[in-house]
Amino acid sequence: MPKGDELGWLGAAELAALYRARRLSPVEVAEATLRRMERVDPDVNAMMRLTPEHAMAAARTAEAVFMRGETPRLLEGIPFTVKDLHPTKGVQTDHGSLITQGTIPTQDSPAIARLHAAGGMMLGKTTSPEFGWKGVSQSPLSGITHNPWGHGLNAGASSAGAAVAAACGFGPLHDGGDGAGSIRMPAHFSGVYGFKPTHGRIPVWPMSNNDLATHGGPLTRSVHDAALMTQAMSGPSPLDYTTLEAPPQDYASQLRGMDLRGKRIGYTADLGHARVDPEVAELAAKAAQVFAELGAIVEPVTPAWGKLGPELVRFFWPAAYAARAKYLPEWESRMDPGLVALLRENEGISVTQFMQMRERRFAYVQAIHLFMQDYDFLLSPAASVAAFPAHLLQPAHWPQHPWDWLAWAEFSYPFNWSGSPAASLPSGFTPAGLPVGLQIVGRRFDDLGVLQASAAFEAARPWAQHRPPLAA
Repeated sequence: MPKGDELGWLGAAELAALYRARRLSPVEVAEATLRRMERVDPDVNAMMRLTPEHAMAAARTAEAVFMRGETPRLLEGIPFTVKDLHPTKGVQTDHGSLITQGTIPTQDSPAIARLHAAGGMMLGKTTSPEFGWKGVSQSPLSGITHNPWGHGLNAGASSAGAAVAAACGFGPLHDGGDGAGSIRMPAHFSGVYGFKPTHGRIPVWPMSNNDLATHGGPLTRSVHDAALMTQAMSGPSPLDYTTLEAPPQDYASQLRGMDLRGKRIGYTADLGHARVDPEVAELAAKAAQVFAELGAIVEPVTPAWGKLGPELVRFFWPAAYAARAKYLPEWESRMDPGLVALLRENEGISVTQFMQMRERRFAYVQAIHLFMQDYDFLLSPAASVAAFPAHLLQPAHWPQHPWDWLAWAEFSYPFNWSGSPAASLPSGFTPAGLPVGLQIVGRRFDDLGVLQASAAFEAARPWAQHRPPLAA
């Protein structure tokens, strides 16, 4: 029977089974996991703040449900954390910035409200870069969020705190968001599973200025937990007019339903243009072969649309943050210098230029969807590099730039624009012991297919047994 620290490592299904058998109490789990977070988090800095009062109130409610033998809700007594960029009613939400530090939202975002309504126990808020602008786990407000596999190393983009919390056994479920890779990249760097569902599957509120490219989704240590969390957060909402009409499927119960034999899968090592470190490329290629071992037809591909992405993203990523330029006169000296440089990139851009580039981007997205008609899935590295020092925007051996961290993240943003479901699966370790992820992309709306293919890979190459040194 797990006790103490080990309770923070249990998956949602394990917890639910122990609760139903009355061998474990949600109160015990909440208390033990909060103690673990208080002890371990000073070494990793994944948490902006803990919310023990919220966790314990939900735990007592869940405990009463199981003691009375009532039917539990989907996440009854299951711990979760929330990304600092996502509003939480009555709980400070700083957006990783000194500018908005101390903001107290008056309502939860719809996805977070659904986690509460499903019986989850909110343990706290996780760290994020300033306004989520970059792929590096550092902000002027919270400092460095450390990769759990190496102190001082980058743990990824704006959901970095969530990925580190997952990797360190701070409970099973962690809320993330992904505007250019901010679920998949932290999963890649921290050695956990990150799933970005089809755009509109999970409501995003407030709606992002990222021109319908931002997705909500989970970071977890298992595919099952990601499927369960996706189910809990999904469904239409009047606060996000892009949400899909379809109610969520029971993803978790269908994970073993895919036979990969005969599935046609494309593998691209570089999208026809991306620079990739050799150690990352080798691990991704070996991971892609697992799908061939499972019976899929894995074909090397070089999408014609791939090389068109870099110019587009270097126009649209600064544009997504243009509204933040209003803070420069008062706050520039206290903002992330890279964010300041990014905002300066917008100077002189006209509405006509924006609309012309948007037209090009729509054609780019159409090409992605037409390409995917020929493949069940597309595989690639999740990012081009393993973890590097988090005080840098680019690894020291890469070309330097005042704001362009996207140079090592060319694999993720295309599928934000296309709205496609995509995930990062832990696929091995570099010689230095740093995790690397394999990205799997599905056709739009095939969230279940991506989860099922991820589960097949997970069964063939398990990863959850690996625990990072900073989680000890």
